[in-house]
Amino acid sequence: MRLESKRMNARERFVRTMHFQSVDRLPLVELGLWEQTIDRWQTEGLPPDVLKRGTSLIYGNDFFGLDRFETLDIRLGMIPEFQQEVLAEDERYMTVRRPDGRITKALKEGMVRGQRQCMDQYLDFPVKCRADWQALRWRYDPESPERHLQPWEVTVESLRTRDYPLQVPALGATKMNGFYSSFRNWMGTEMACTVFHDEPAWAHEMCDFIADMIITTLSKAMKCIDFDVFQWHEDFAFRSGPLVSPGIVETFLAPRYRRVNDFVRSHGTDVIFLDSDGDPRVLIPLLLEAGINGLWPLEAAANQDPMALRKEYGHDLLLWGGIDKRALAKGKKAIEEELLAKIPPLLEDGGYIPTVDHSVPPDVSYRDFQFYLDLKRRIIEGRFGA
Repeated sequence: MRLESKRMNARERFVRTMHFQSVDRLPLVELGLWEQTIDRWQTEGLPPDVLKRGTSLIYGNDFFGLDRFETLDIRLGMIPEFQQEVLAEDERYMTVRRPDGRITKALKEGMVRGQRQCMDQYLDFPVKCRADWQALRWRYDPESPERHLQPWEVTVESLRTRDYPLQVPALGATKMNGFYSSFRNWMGTEMACTVFHDEPAWAHEMCDFIADMIITTLSKAMKCIDFDVFQWHEDFAFRSGPLVSPGIVETFLAPRYRRVNDFVRSHGTDVIFLDSDGDPRVLIPLLLEAGINGLWPLEAAANQDPMALRKEYGHDLLLWGGIDKRALAKGKKAIEEELLAKIPPLLEDGGYIPTVDHSVPPDVSYRDFQFYLDLKRRIIEGRFGA
């Protein structure tokens, strides 16, 4: 891919990269940081006022020189949410009902501004049977006026001349997730995996409900706003493979992916990513057939190699992520080896945004993260070795 000398804005750069067209450089974006990482970096020189949006970096950051990237704030989740409340607490643990109805037990040690260094223990979920799900459905009324920013006309007008990419909102803890991830949040991982076998009619019904909810809620925005990317959030894989079989995806998920993706494409958005940690590779052919043409964050610990994926799927699959977060904790030599092994070959081909393969953990120093960003910037601008 030839680098252009003409400077582009963030939106032009993103759209052209996703369509394998020449750009001035690849988009410079990152997902975010752990709260514990922020605390460490502030002891190592990070100014206290440069993170305007909490731990997130995906929306851009002037201090780190990151491109702006936004998600329109349409609420696809529960309205109203459950009342968050502390149900029990002692010196070591806190048991909480979350806004999505899940009850979790968290270790307090190491907690920073609500973020733990380890997974919570999930104790209970709002859905245990079909009757529970029926009792939950009223919280997903697509016609609720609270789902769209007000005043809506002002929001729409402000986006017409934007110079940054805008994502259709199908991602987030209190927004509608994908199909499997919604099941998991409603009923827990075990039942989310077995319901397809134990109660297939109910699983089909819930998948249709989710697809209907997404299409109906987004219709208002899709008619008057030009979006640049749509993203599914699933997280349906772990280190050695997916939590759902290809047969389940083909029977239950893929037809609804296709239905929603066709709707999205009919309104001009042809970049459609799926977010899943772990190793979902065996599912990629089915995802492509269902209209999903991008995958991220390409978790290196789960053997997700962006170069191998490009070799196998060519320009049919857009790539985002793939930079091993573990390398950033090993110093400059390891960082340089990681970036030079992955970015230059895909820089030539396009259709790839190199980022750390999830949020940056606290074993990465502030100095090494700065080195990583500076080296990545020089590589994607064609200045490394010049």
